[in-house]
Amino acid sequence: MKDEQRNFLIAIALSMAIIIGWQMFFAPQPKKPQGDQPAATQTRQPAGEGGSRAATPGELPTAGQAATGAPVTSGGGVAVVSREQALKASPRVAIDTPSLKGSINLKGGRIDDLVLKKYRETIEPDSPNIVLLKPEGLSDAYFVESGWAPPTGGGVKLPTPETVWKVERGDRLSVNSPVTLVWDNGEGLVFRRTYTVDEHYMFTVTQEVENRTGKPVTLFPYARVQRHGIPKLQGFFILHEGFIGVLADELQEYTYKDLQEDEDGFVQFDSRGGWLGITDKYWAATVMPAKQDLPLLGRFVRFVKNGRDVFQSDYLVKDGIAVADGGSAKVDMRIFAGAKEVAIVDGYEKKYGIKRFELLIDWGWFYFFTKPMFWLLHYLYLFLGNYGLAIIVATVLIKLVLFPLSNKSYASMAKMKQLQPELTRIRELYKDDPMQQQKAMMELYRKHQVSPMSGCLPMLVQIPIFFALYKVLFVTIDMRHQPFCCWIRDLSAPDPTNIFNLFGLIPWDPPGFLHIGVLPLLMGLTMWVQMKLNPPPPDPIQKRLFDLMPIFFTFLLAPFPSGLLLYWTWNNILSIIQQYYIMKKHGAEIHLWQNLKESLGFLGRKKGT
Repeated sequence: MKDEQRNFLIAIALSMAIIIGWQMFFAPQPKKPQGDQPAATQTRQPAGEGGSRAATPGELPTAGQAATGAPVTSGGGVAVVSREQALKASPRVAIDTPSLKGSINLKGGRIDDLVLKKYRETIEPDSPNIVLLKPEGLSDAYFVESGWAPPTGGGVKLPTPETVWKVERGDRLSVNSPVTLVWDNGEGLVFRRTYTVDEHYMFTVTQEVENRTGKPVTLFPYARVQRHGIPKLQGFFILHEGFIGVLADELQEYTYKDLQEDEDGFVQFDSRGGWLGITDKYWAATVMPAKQDLPLLGRFVRFVKNGRDVFQSDYLVKDGIAVADGGSAKVDMRIFAGAKEVAIVDGYEKKYGIKRFELLIDWGWFYFFTKPMFWLLHYLYLFLGNYGLAIIVATVLIKLVLFPLSNKSYASMAKMKQLQPELTRIRELYKDDPMQQQKAMMELYRKHQVSPMSGCLPMLVQIPIFFALYKVLFVTIDMRHQPFCCWIRDLSAPDPTNIFNLFGLIPWDPPGFLHIGVLPLLMGLTMWVQMKLNPPPPDPIQKRLFDLMPIFFTFLLAPFPSGLLLYWTWNNILSIIQQYYIMKKHGAEIHLWQNLKESLGFLGRKKGT
């Protein structure tokens, strides 16, 4: 009995690990740099009144300041306008590529209007496209800009967010048509910005300055991503949303709440090259220097403007750019603004040498296992044309790879079932001598070369596979809105059907905990059948708990992505076939039909009982 109880508790623990383990192991906890970490130096500067402070050499003005160092007024309300009104409030240059449409705001030279052509808000074909970047004036403004910070003491008139640029070349930014803006400060400095874009989501901005002032000037290029307000978050521990970057060769992740609760409102890192920005589940906006060996000061910042939280990721080139009198200088930076497609993100890392850009996608701590799972499904999808079929085939391939291990485990389980009468005899023989009982049982295990832990092994090897598949389905945009067949139109979303309203026949929307669709039911049913392959435990309490486990898991897993339930259901079916075959092969007694009849109440009873 002790062995059975121990195995039962182990099985329960492993089962629960599959459900809650991803929260424990995959949750990307925000890493706050410590002073003794040599790789990333965190610096905090005291903030002045209103969260602003004067700029010093090689330092980007604190968010909430214009490039001249003048503080932006904080506090008070802000009149929120419509998107159309905000776009019409200033002159613009259109952006039109195979993946993007939008415009560059000539006021400030910002990219603050960007729509993703290939992605819609819902699975409906007429659903609006995803709007990524939005102009200031909206409650959820979100934009990217670049500029120049002043040298010590200022004294240089620089372009600000209020500067209106003129178009010098190009009337529309597209893949093969760059756009150049120009602004003359009237004091001998002429600034130019040339924008180029590829067919996906990468912009290159070349900042150039001509010096005709009669003396040399040193300026400090910077770039930043700014977002007003906190967006609607997914709220899952498995997913990071907020500030992200690779600075000093380390992944840095901070949530919006981290910066809200930080007494200084910002964190700062010394780095050589790298990238940083703001990420959502499927979309991101990041900035980075084109030369990945430049010394940078990177920051994550939160401040208040017009009564609203504003969040900003920015970097400054610390050494500055020296511009001789009569000469010119230029510096390139890149902007990624779009969907976090795995192949595209990885391609940018290789093409431009961006440090660890693959980490823009939240693969989790075990990305070395999660990412291969994605590529397996991806290549199967390219061959089959359907991610549901890819999951089904991948499950078969995984089963084949694990077959020797599972075969050995199931064979050991079959032998364990054959030994049950002898184990029962030993327990009765040594019921008053636990030590001798344990010794006799271990000797029996050694003689027949079986392990009492064998029944837990198949479940144990499924845990990392479950984690990896869940992570892939949840965080990769490649799975978003991917249909399978019939009623499953989005494998990354829960099963839309519900047994409690008779699959839509009753006009009632049950509460979330009662949302049990067809796939969760099939998963629970196959799990129940698989458990019935084994003989019922002698302890009636254990038997009742085993009977309740499929129901418990059905309700617990119902909110999970349909693709994950498809995997689990199909895996259960394959496991049933495999276990049945192995038990038959080893001559073990198969209790399936007997157990099913008893559970369904169809077993005939003897008269008088």
